[in-house]
Amino acid sequence: MAEAPLKGLKVVELARILAGPWIGQSLADLGAEVIKVESPEGDDTRRWGPPFITRPDGQGGEEEVAAYFHAANRGKTSVTCDFSDAGDLAKLKALIGEADVLLENFKVGGLKKFGLDYESLKEANPRLIYASVTGFGQDGPRASQPGYDFLIQGMSGIMDLTGDPDGEPQKIGVAWIDIFTGLYGVIGVQAALAERARSGLGQQVDLSLLDSGVGVLANQAMNQLLGGTNPTRLGNAHPSIVPYQVFPAADGHFIVACGNDRQFRALCAILELPLADDPAFATNPARVQNRDRLAALISEKTGARPKAELIAAMEASGVPGGPINTVAEALADPQITARGMQIAPEGIAGLRSPLKFSRSPLVTEKAAPALGVGGWTFRSGES
Repeated sequence: MAEAPLKGLKVVELARILAGPWIGQSLADLGAEVIKVESPEGDDTRRWGPPFITRPDGQGGEEEVAAYFHAANRGKTSVTCDFSDAGDLAKLKALIGEADVLLENFKVGGLKKFGLDYESLKEANPRLIYASVTGFGQDGPRASQPGYDFLIQGMSGIMDLTGDPDGEPQKIGVAWIDIFTGLYGVIGVQAALAERARSGLGQQVDLSLLDSGVGVLANQAMNQLLGGTNPTRLGNAHPSIVPYQVFPAADGHFIVACGNDRQFRALCAILELPLADDPAFATNPARVQNRDRLAALISEKTGARPKAELIAAMEASGVPGGPINTVAEALADPQITARGMQIAPEGIAGLRSPLKFSRSPLVTEKAAPALGVGGWTFRSGES
């Protein structure tokens, strides 16, 4: 049987909250051994609830841990370490000396006084891949400033593109930039590992929340850079494709996402709208020019019919469209069920990595760890 892709990789995680732990969880899912080093109080997200999950604490008692912590720490081992304790620090450095990867999200320069910065650690372990997650990166005028997902969503431009055009800017409903930074972190770590296989040397991977937030502006950034026009909020509409938005139905709302003229013609047939050959609507550039008129005509037709009927008709005609699910509805979708996205390691419900390989399995048997339960301890004076 094939082994997990990253089996044998040893990762030490000195990261808290979400972006750094997301890197660690992703690597753990891929088979890496990930040792999460926490302060004696634990990662802050252990207390970011409700809801909380009560589990054995590994010492004969129980602990309440927030669902938030479980979302980003599956598959890891937890140990506690007091950086101010010389014995603890020596054991941590010995562990890092044997590691392939270190993950950290301390402020720039914050680990130097403990000898846990990259320049110090690479002397003992020149093959170490050292991934640093900060709000603004290791250099630049904002490098010393703290960064949080919400703040960076505002600074990156994405909030100015999100929400009703007549309302206030909106953040995305998950910590979107933290997650993207975590995924870029996985890419960076794996790229550095591939380079190490050639050079024999590790390196630091410098990850910035702001870089990540700006880096995924994609077509909207290109519209500004090449078109010279600053993109603005369009609510649920698309700046370059029409019709590609939410429309009303008799019993709620649903999505239409016509990506080409054929799909638009099919939609016109479903709605009995004689617009497919109208020069004002026949091509996508024309529809973009006349989006408000077209949206009103479509809304008049869709508003009189049930959304399930409309979605079924679109599916039959090859027109992309669908429901606006609640989280519960999304998790219960038959496609999500068929793909095995829901897992329950050690009886704790969760979501697996969306990666699937033809041969290599993911490692999803372990839930997020109890605090400091790793089969060994850093506590000085103890074995």
